[in-house]
Amino acid sequence: MANIKSQIKRIKTNEKARLRNKSVTSAIKTAVRKFRDAAEKGDTAVITTELRAASKALDVAVAKGVLHKNSAANKKSSMAKAAAKAGAR
Repeated sequence: MANIKSQIKRIKTNEKARLRNKSVTSAIKTAVRKFRDAAEKGDTAVITTELRAASKALDVAVAKGVLHKNSAANKKSSMAKAAAKAGAR
């Protein structure tokens, strides 16, 4: 354990950030997984709603600095292509 006061504070803030990032990343993975399941089933209404939810989760992650904006854009683009292929939109 560090014995410098500022480093002790840094350790605390880093741990808070790590837990927050972990939570946001988990939410992204869940949203994308739900979208993929909906795309497999082929129900266009569910695909559209899950695509919106996943896109929103990715946007939140970018806003919080958890994910790079280009990474989120690539994921959203690939999901949109999958939705179009499945017949949604």
